Parts: sequence; C-alpha cells; structure tokens
Amino acid sequence: MTKKTFFNFTLFDGTNDQNDADAWFTVDTETGRLVNRGHGTPEATDEQVDLNGQYVMPGFFNVHTHVSANPLALNGSDDSESETAVFAWTNLQSLLKSGVTYVRGCGNDYDVDVKLKKLQKSGQLPHTPHMLTSGKAFSMTGGHGDSPHGGHAVDSPDEMRKAVRTAFKNGAESIKVMATGGVMTPNDFMEDAQLSVAEMHVAVEEAHHKRRVVAAHAEGNPGIQNALDAGVDSIEHGFYVNEQEAHQMVQQGTYLTPTLIAEWVIPEFGKGELPDWEVKKAADALDDTYVNMRRAFKLGVKFTCGTDAGTPYNGFDKTPEEFGLLTKLGMTPAQAYQCSSLNSAQLLGVADDYGTLEVGKFADFQVLKNDPLADTANVVQADKQVYLGGHREF
Repeated sequence: MTKKTFFNFTLFDGTNDQNDADAWFTVDTETGRLVNRGHGTPEATDEQVDLNGQYVMPGFFNVHTHVSANPLALNGSDDSESETAVFAWTNLQSLLKSGVTYVRGCGNDYDVDVKLKKLQKSGQLPHTPHMLTSGKAFSMTGGHGDSPHGGHAVDSPDEMRKAVRTAFKNGAESIKVMATGGVMTPNDFMEDAQLSVAEMHVAVEEAHHKRRVVAAHAEGNPGIQNALDAGVDSIEHGFYVNEQEAHQMVQQGTYLTPTLIAEWVIPEFGKGELPDWEVKKAADALDDTYVNMRRAFKLGVKFTCGTDAGTPYNGFDKTPEEFGLLTKLGMTPAQAYQCSSLNSAQLLGVADDYGTLEVGKFADFQVLKNDPLADTANVVQADKQVYLGGHREF
C-alpha cells in the first residue's frame, strides 16, 4: 500500500457544522480511499502534501445535470451526436473544475452520458467526475422533453415499461420522468400535468427492481402530487410544492432538488434575448418558490444539490453558486453543503463510499483559500484545487 498524507489545513468533512483545525488525512493512493485522519503532527507516509493553511471540504454532488445541453444555445441545438459527445466531455470537465466530483444525468441527448461513461471506465475520459447516468428522459408525446434526440415518448404504462427496460438494457443507471410542463416548453405550463400516475409508477417499479432511482421533473400541481403518488425518489424543481406534499415527502423519504439557480438566471439575464413567455414563466415562479421551499425545509424535507446545468445561462461552472441561494431558504452554510455531502449521496445510493471525508470513503475533495462555513461565496473560487481519490485533477 502506497500512502499520501495531506496536512496543515482546516477540514470541513461534510458531516456536521464544524471545522477541524490543524487537520491531516492519509489516502491509499492505490484505492483512492481515506485510511486515517487526525490533528497536529501528521503520520509519516510515502508522500507528504502541505496545504499551507488552506481549507478542505468534500467535492460537490450535482444530481441534476444535462451535459449534452448548451446553456448559450438559447433556441435549442441541432448538433450531431459526435458534436454533442465532445461538448458533453468539456462540460464534465467544467463541472469537475468547479469542485463537482459526482454528477447524475437528468436527461441527455443521444444517451450521451451512458456512452461517455463506458469511455470513462476504460480510462479514456480524463478529468471528469463520477457519473450516475440517465440517458434520455421519459415524456408523453408532445410533452416537456419530447425532442428528436432527447426523449423517449411514452403514452401508456406498457410503453413506459418497455422503454424503461430498454434504457436499462442500453446502460442507463437512473430514470428521469416528466410529470409536468416546464419553463422552456412553449406549449405547456408548469401547472400542466403530463405523465400519469400509472405511467410513472411503472417506471418506479422497474427501476426499484434494479435498485435504481427515479427523478421526476415536477414544477407545479397536480404533477408534483402525481409524482409523489407514483413513488418517485426525488422531485426535481418542485417550485410549487405545498404543505400537504411536503408532509408526504417526509413520510415517504422523497428528496427535493430545487435547482434554484436555473430559475434565477432566466429573468436575471434573459430579458430581450429569450422569448417573453419563457422569462415570464420563470420570473412569476421565483418569489413563490422561495416561500414554498422555506416551508418545505422547515417541515423536514430533505434537499439535494442540483442545478439543471445546461439550461439557458446556467453553465457547468455554477454549482458553487447554488449554495448561496439555498441559504435563502433558511439554511446555514453547513446545511446547504450537506444537501450535497449527505443528502445527495444518500439519494444516489453511494453514501457508503462518497460524499463526506470520513475514513473508508473516497478522497474526493477541494482545497479553498477561505473558510466555506463563514460564507458560501468562498466556494465560488475559480482556481481551487480539486482531487479525485487523492489525485489532483485541477
């Protein structure tokens, strides 16, 4: 076993709301896992890395990404599969450089994340985060996400069952279903229910048979309620989640991924560039979103970290900015980060190995100049160091 010890730093390990001063930890460089940690004088190992009094925290999770999408292609894209794959690779690198060490796909054109993960496993996709893939999303014909290269159109429980089974056969590791309309679709609205309870329940049933998770795009009602009744594992966006639904989420253990930055950037940057109807949808929802989500947080709903990266103006470097928006829901900085380090890892079923910097887990971390617990702005650092398994990537 070859060991590398990092020392002389302040550690936020993601498990609580405290920093550990004058910390050190040791990584087995062959497995990439933490094998020891402590304070003060570090243990003697094969390699020593002095972090010069900086701050160390876990790498971020982003459980809602569209790596095939271009946030600057405001009217959509007709890129070929080859162009999309190259672009997705650069987006994955941008995510990692920003401090994101684990991502979940939430609908990607051409199943590009599934195909890129095959290359990643064979060592042909350097400087990219761990991935839980989804491939294309599942929508009703003419619904949100129904596109030539980006969605499976299904219109009955039987069609859903066949499509989900086929997706798993082709390598998808999670499922994304569309329970409502969305901001970016001109023909529907956030309150429009789309896939039925019966259709989504089939997706959940098939996914859970394989110990996989189902995410539901659900912005308004009754679609949020439909998705909960279908038994999905996470509500994505959830802008109009009500008190009854929040109680049901707590009871069922359903997670909420608020993607606040995706909603915020459209009225902030889109006026005069995006269609008026799209800007209005996002702007009208934003104030309500904060009210609804503050209530959900107080009631005990578990929030995860996801940004909807790839939507207009929502670049793949913006995950660190989501945490400042989460504090507007009443979270402390530590609670905001634990949406990533604890809840996101639990949602994806990888909490035994990833998320927090505890002995036995993978050494995926970032090194910052300033204290992340003092201000969430301190994680928005362009030149941070980022490590996977104790090996520096950026």
